[in-house]
Amino acid sequence: MGNVLNWGILGAASFARKMMGPAIHAAGNARLVSLATSKAQKGIEFKRFCPDLKVHDSYDALLSDPTVDAVYIPLPNHLHVEWAVKAAQAGKHVLVEKPVALKADQIDDLIALRDQTGLLIAEAYMIVHHPQWVRARELIQSGAIGKVDHAEAVFTYDNRADVNNVRNKPHMGGGGIRDIGVYTYSSLRFATGAEPTDIAARIKTENGVDTWAQVVGEMEGSLGRFTFSAMTSMRLPPRQEVILQGETGQIRLSAPFNPGRFGQAELELRRPNNTRTVETWPSENQYILQVENFGRTVREGAGYPCPLEFSRGTQAMIDRIFEVAVNIS
Repeated sequence: MGNVLNWGILGAASFARKMMGPAIHAAGNARLVSLATSKAQKGIEFKRFCPDLKVHDSYDALLSDPTVDAVYIPLPNHLHVEWAVKAAQAGKHVLVEKPVALKADQIDDLIALRDQTGLLIAEAYMIVHHPQWVRARELIQSGAIGKVDHAEAVFTYDNRADVNNVRNKPHMGGGGIRDIGVYTYSSLRFATGAEPTDIAARIKTENGVDTWAQVVGEMEGSLGRFTFSAMTSMRLPPRQEVILQGETGQIRLSAPFNPGRFGQAELELRRPNNTRTVETWPSENQYILQVENFGRTVREGAGYPCPLEFSRGTQAMIDRIFEVAVNIS
C-alpha cells in the first residue's frame, strides 16, 4: 500500500452513491477503485463521478480484489456484522454503516477480529469527525457551561410513504431507534463522556418497527450526573436539535446530525449574563473528514474518533432501551 488508501464499496446503496462514494472520491488520502453490484445500471451511476471505477458483479469478487485496501459497507443493518467479518477475513480494513450490529455482544466478535488481524474495523458514525461536535465536547470538558444539568436531543423525519425502505422492514433490522437513535444517544455520550445509568422509554410501532421513541433517564461520567431526553421519529416532519444545559450556560447545535443538508453547522453558546456567541462551519463535509481520519489511522496509527468500544456502548444503550420500552401504539 502507498500513501493513498484504495477503497471498495459493497453494494450500490443510494446513500453510498449520493454521499459516501463521492466523499471517498474527494478525500485527500483515499481513492475509490471498486464497487460490487449485480445491477449494471447502478454501476454506471457511480461511474458518473468516478469514471475509472472497477465494477464487480459480486461482493466476494470485490473482497478478492488485491487492489482494494479498505471496504465501506452500506448494506441493510442485518448484514453488517456478516460482511464486516468477511471483509476483515479477506484482509481489508472495514468501515461499516451504523448501526454496526443489532446487539452489543455481536460487536465483541468484531473487536476480537480487529485485535487479531491488526486491521481497522469501525462504524461509520460520521458526526464525531465534524468540528462542531469536537468543539462541543471541548467546551463541556473545559467547564464553559459549568456542570451539565440536562441534555436533550431530537431527530425526526417522515418516511411513511417509502414502504420499501429498509428502515420500514423489521427483518432487515429497521426502525427509527437503530437508524437515528444512534445519533441522539451517541452524540450525548460523545459530548459529555457520560454513560446512561437509568433509562425509561416509550415507543410507537408500525408493522414491527419503531416509528417514534421517547427515551429519558440519567447519565453519569467524570463531570457528574445529569438527566437526559432523546426523541426520534420516522413519522414526523424533519427536525434536528441538541441542547446541552449547564449550570452556568447552554450549548445548542441547530444542525447536529446532517449539517449541509439540514442546515448550516452552527454552535450557539449562551452565558448566564445572556451573552451569545455563535460558531459556524459552512463548508465542512463530515463524510470526507471521516474517510480522511480513517486513512490517517490506517497509515499513521492515529487514534480513531469512533472505535468499536464506543459503538458497543451505544448499542448496549439501544439494547437496554428495547428491553425497558413500553409500547404506546
